[in-house]
Amino acid sequence: MHTEETRVKEPRGMVVALALALDLLLGEPPERWHPVVWMGRLIGALERRAPKSGRIRQLLFGAAMEAICVMAAALPARLLNRVVPVDSLPGILLRAISLKPTFALRALFDHHSRVGDALARSDLNGARRAVGAIVSREVGELEEVGVVAAAVESLAENAADSVVAPLLYYTLFGLPGAYLYRAANTLDAMVGYHGRYEYLGKVAARADDTLNLVPARLAAVAMAAGSCAIGSSPRSTWVRTRREASRTESPNAGWPMAAVAGALDVRLEKVGHYVLHPAGRTPTKGDLRRARRVVGAGLAVAILGLILVGGGAREASCGRNPSREG
Repeated sequence: MHTEETRVKEPRGMVVALALALDLLLGEPPERWHPVVWMGRLIGALERRAPKSGRIRQLLFGAAMEAICVMAAALPARLLNRVVPVDSLPGILLRAISLKPTFALRALFDHHSRVGDALARSDLNGARRAVGAIVSREVGELEEVGVVAAAVESLAENAADSVVAPLLYYTLFGLPGAYLYRAANTLDAMVGYHGRYEYLGKVAARADDTLNLVPARLAAVAMAAGSCAIGSSPRSTWVRTRREASRTESPNAGWPMAAVAGALDVRLEKVGHYVLHPAGRTPTKGDLRRARRVVGAGLAVAILGLILVGGGAREASCGRNPSREG
């Protein structure tokens, strides 16, 4: 008598498709039920206990924060994978519901559209407030061209790290991968920048840079392909992307932003930090709509590719069945 582990294929492509349908139909879950909000509260609680001085102490505490946050996010997802059967419709649906909070497609375009709606009403202050909700830079003095550039850059960058990256990590590693990525990215967003978080956030920043190396470039390739949605040449867009991507301090953010700048043939500038595609024309509010078309088409390409890859689903353990040998 011996036992064999029964293994079935986890239909990750189907789970991604269902999760996308939930996102487009329902948007974000209420804050009290949103895992990313819970992550933010955990990070905030840890941050309040962080040492206020001492480079080594802050660096070590930051490393501990990274470990605690990714484990707190990934372990429940791992438990769900082991407990809930994958070869049943309820199990597939539960995975789709669980995957949904790790990415935000509908919210990405909703936030971006608010900037364009305000500019269409000639409400520059309203556009500044709308773009201020999605970028970290100071927006109070931005003129229209600066608002447009910030909105386009934010749309491109967030398409990579709020949609492509979590879906890629789910496709490769299942729910634990998607939640590990989302926790690391949220931690980086909260503490992984210069200033008072120089050492506390160093591990978070480096981890996020590493995790986004592939997704950012995948998003850039997809957006170059999507540039045909506005009549641009994918080949020319890709040439511009490769030339401009290294102009940002981040090793990753420049890739999707350069792809959209190249597709639109516009100059995107964050004053005092970088200029992408300096030979391009000055962006106008009409470019907001064109940027949404490029990013939307690029995301469609990337997501379809991930669904197809996920269709060759990974094997997943589903328990042990006895068998008899004579």
